[in-house]
Amino acid sequence: MAGLQLPPAEIAVHPTEGAPQHEFYLMCDDLAAQLGELRARGVEITRPVSEQRWGRLTAVRLPSGAELPLYEPRHPVAHSL
Repeated sequence: MAGLQLPPAEIAVHPTEGAPQHEFYLMCDDLAAQLGELRARGVEITRPVSEQRWGRLTAVRLPSGAELPLYEPRHPVAHSL
């Protein structure tokens, strides 16, 4: 898959008033193209694409049944995707 690459990676840390939590997202440079590739391979898209202040967000179903969020950033990234 051309759109998902590691390393390099980025981390974001945000303050919270509630209990500590973590989330793991994979970034891609073209979410629409990436979703097309994943659908062609039979991957279930579990959330419609939503427009966030920081990027376009969706999620896919993993073989375990868990969801893995994907997003296309709208913010400057630390490296070239």
